[in-house]
Amino acid sequence: MEALIAQAADFIRDNSQWAGLLIGLLTFGESMFIIGVLIPATALLLMAGGLIGAGTLPMFTTLLWGYAGAIIGDALSYQIGKWMGPSVLRCRPLKNQRRNIAKARLFFYRYGFLAVLVGRFLGPLRSTVPTVAGVMGMPAFRFQAANILSAIFWVPGLLAPGYLAVQTAQYSNLTQAQTLYSVIGLTVMFGLCISIVVARRRPKNKRK
Repeated sequence: MEALIAQAADFIRDNSQWAGLLIGLLTFGESMFIIGVLIPATALLLMAGGLIGAGTLPMFTTLLWGYAGAIIGDALSYQIGKWMGPSVLRCRPLKNQRRNIAKARLFFYRYGFLAVLVGRFLGPLRSTVPTVAGVMGMPAFRFQAANILSAIFWVPGLLAPGYLAVQTAQYSNLTQAQTLYSVIGLTVMFGLCISIVVARRRPKNKRK
């Protein structure tokens, strides 16, 4: 796996014109049901953040590809759960993931919208919660709202450590790094406010 990560990192570094597409595929794969446990996107996105900080990769394009992959991956995982129903959670490839499946179901049952929002940040549950949401009949609009909000935080959250490490190492770019910290903080606060509002509007007599 380490060799694969190193090869992918070298490819991104040497072929910046394809880096956005590759990062989009990585975030898509990590968000996909079953496939997500096999994709080492976290390490590669940390490395990509460093390349953005060094000016090798464009920030805006990289973020867009990352957002697209993450949102589409979760949306497709949700649809799989909705189309196939509970039987999809008992398929053979998940034989060794029964405990995580049970945790994902309980997590979603207790927290609904917030489970989808937070689940993307919980490694073992990341690619499972969207499918569980589909199986348990979560309304599509609520799911997509949580899907998009979580992607807005998750992608830059993985890129930020590498980016900030490079930026803060260069005194001339220290102001840019401080600005990015402020933007991330404001984005998180805004997202939390939206999440609280949506969660409070959730019907008390239904757990979806």
